[in-house]
Amino acid sequence: MRRFIKTVVMSAAVALVCAPSAARADGYFNPWAGVNFGSELANGRGGFGVAAGSMGAGIAGGEVNFGYSPSFFGTSNDFGSNTVIDLMANVIVGVPIGGQRGPGFRPYVTAGLGLIRTQIDGGTVFDVQTSDNDFGWNAGAGVMGYFNDHVGLRGDVRYLRTLNGNLADSLDFDAGDLHFWRTSIGLVIR
Repeated sequence: MRRFIKTVVMSAAVALVCAPSAARADGYFNPWAGVNFGSELANGRGGFGVAAGSMGAGIAGGEVNFGYSPSFFGTSNDFGSNTVIDLMANVIVGVPIGGQRGPGFRPYVTAGLGLIRTQIDGGTVFDVQTSDNDFGWNAGAGVMGYFNDHVGLRGDVRYLRTLNGNLADSLDFDAGDLHFWRTSIGLVIR
């Protein structure tokens, strides 16, 4: 009997998730791979991540972007195990040329705020162990090109920078020391 109940509950859950609904926004999911540049230590270092968002009426919306850059500060021999992780909440504005369905493309601009985390765990040149969670911002531009209703490619260039300051003490923030550019490309599914 338990097996039957589990089957019914799972079938109902699948039916709810897969049921068609009225289109209210143009949502998308974007796994990406990219290259960091513009910083003395990050030049040519790779990264990867994922973005997900939605654009109301196809023009303006929001997205969450997560990026992971291993060996950001150099090879593991020089600086040990080191990473930069960014998690940003962005506003995105773009115009769907060709409409919101079928083939077309959408140039866009984006900007947002979030977390930039750096971590260094030892090494042969510098035996340093540190991690920082910094408030940061990013801004960029790109294009999403769709082959059909659901699948396309997204190319993006954005600038990321940490901020110095404390929201609890004041709203006065200064530009932080860590800053870099990232160019990325990836699959986009809407």
